[in-house]
Amino acid sequence: MEIGGIVLFWFLFGASHMALSSLKLRPKLVGILGDQGFQGVYSLVALGTFVPLVWIYSDAKHMGPQLWHAGSLPAVRWLGYGLMGAAFVLVMGGAIKPSPFSAFPGKGEVVGIYRITRHPVFMGIGLFGLTHLLMANVFVSDFVFFVGFPVFALLGCWHQDVRKLADGKVEFQRFHAATPFVPFSGGSALQGLREMPLPIALGVGVTLAIRWFHSSLFGGA
Repeated sequence: MEIGGIVLFWFLFGASHMALSSLKLRPKLVGILGDQGFQGVYSLVALGTFVPLVWIYSDAKHMGPQLWHAGSLPAVRWLGYGLMGAAFVLVMGGAIKPSPFSAFPGKGEVVGIYRITRHPVFMGIGLFGLTHLLMANVFVSDFVFFVGFPVFALLGCWHQDVRKLADGKVEFQRFHAATPFVPFSGGSALQGLREMPLPIALGVGVTLAIRWFHSSLFGGA
């Protein structure tokens, strides 16, 4: 039942995100609620589906047959630390410099984090989930919970691109052409890293802090 609940709330979380932001429904809701009202409803629906998801998983951790525990290997563990650091750098980069086409837009120049990916927060969240699949002691419930992060990130980023390209705005078309979808797949990723010392410092700091307090906060190694 708990594993089914994880699947259900991942579906509700992802489906509500995409439905509310779709080309057909979003303009109607914005027309009724206004921009701020729409963002409020959008946030409430997200919390109303994500909080139960986490709550159910907290009671279903390590449920079902064990699938693997690759994180017990030192090389895999150190790789995981590096990937987790990259995940937090992406999230911090996107938080410090919001996309010019987000709900709370930043400036439109393609520098720093946007040389690495045009979806830094989503991709960081996806990498967070993938890293836990790599490092954690993975049972069926853990797999279902953590695999949802990369699946949601990839589908969410794809849906966002399709919706914004369909708007026909030249500014986004240029931004889309100049920025990579998959992190670090573009030719100017190293230049982007050189342009974002603060997100790197914050991402590494958060990674070290979470690693230090992980056992007391979340359990596990």
